[in-house]
Amino acid sequence: MLRYVLRRLLYALPIALGVSIVCFALVQLAPGDPIDSIIPEGASAEAIAQIKADYGADQPLPVQYLKWLGRVMVGDLGKSIKTGRPVTQELGPALVNSMILAMAGIALAFIVGSSLGAIAGYARSRVVDSAITSVAIAGVSIPHYWLGMVLVVVFSVGLNWLPASGMGPPDWSHIILPAIALAVIPMGIIARSVRASVIEIRKQEFIQTLYAKGLSDAKVLRHVVKNVAPTVLAVMGLQFAQMLGGSILVETVFAWPGTGFLMNAAIFSRDLPVLQGTILVLAMLFVMMNLLVDILQMLFDPRVKRH
Repeated sequence: MLRYVLRRLLYALPIALGVSIVCFALVQLAPGDPIDSIIPEGASAEAIAQIKADYGADQPLPVQYLKWLGRVMVGDLGKSIKTGRPVTQELGPALVNSMILAMAGIALAFIVGSSLGAIAGYARSRVVDSAITSVAIAGVSIPHYWLGMVLVVVFSVGLNWLPASGMGPPDWSHIILPAIALAVIPMGIIARSVRASVIEIRKQEFIQTLYAKGLSDAKVLRHVVKNVAPTVLAVMGLQFAQMLGGSILVETVFAWPGTGFLMNAAIFSRDLPVLQGTILVLAMLFVMMNLLVDILQMLFDPRVKRH
C-alpha cells in the first residue's frame, strides 16, 4: 500500500507543477495590466516604476513565475491589490464557505443520485428505468446558474419560503437553494453511473450464485453495493472537487461568499494576486482529491493495486 501511495504522489508532483505554470500563464495573458488600477492619477514615472517594483511586475515573466512559485511553496500567495491584505486571509474564509456549500451539495447529490440509480438498475419496468434516466439526463443538461435563478424566483420571490442570497444566521435555510442548484449536475452523473454499475454487476455470475445459495434480496444487495462503491466513490470525489472550483456562477447568483464569489470579484477588480492564489489553491485541491480518491479506491477494491 505504501509503495502505491508513494507512486501516486510521485505522479502528482509534475501535475502540480504543470498546474502552477498554467495558472500563472493564464492570468498573465489576460488583457490589461492590474497594476494600473492602483497607480494614482498623474503619478510620476518614478512612482509608477516603484509600484511595479514592489509587486515584481518590472521583471521578465519567467523570473516573476519563479519568485511567485518560491513564495507559494512557503505559503505566501501575495497581497491583494484591492485591499492590501494577504491573499491567504482573503481566501481562507471563502474556501471554508465553499467547502460547506460543496459538502451540502455532494451529500444531496449522493443521496438522490444513488437512490435513483439503484432503483433504475433494479427496476424490472422499462417505464421506471426510462423515467429515472430522463431525470438524470435532464439534471446533467440543466445549467445550474439558470436553475439557481429559477429557484430564487419560485421559492424566494414567489412563495417567500427561503432566503434568496447570502449565508445569514446558522439555521441552514440559506444553504438549501444553492445546494440544490449545485447538486443537480452531480446528481445526474451519479445516478447514471450507479445505474450502469448496478446493471453490470447484476449480470455477473457471482450474483446468480448468491441467489442459488438462498440469500435474500437484502443480502445480495449488500454485495452489489460493495461492488458499486468504488465507482461511486470516484465519481463523488471528482464531483466534489469540481464543485469547489466550478461554483462561481452559483455563488454569484446566491451571493454566497465562497471562492467562486471571491474570484468573480477579483476578475472585475483586476485583483491579480487574489485571482492567481484562488485558482492555484482550487487546482491543487482538485489534484489532491484525485490522489485521495485513488487511495480510497485501493482500500475498497484491492484489484487497484495491480495497476
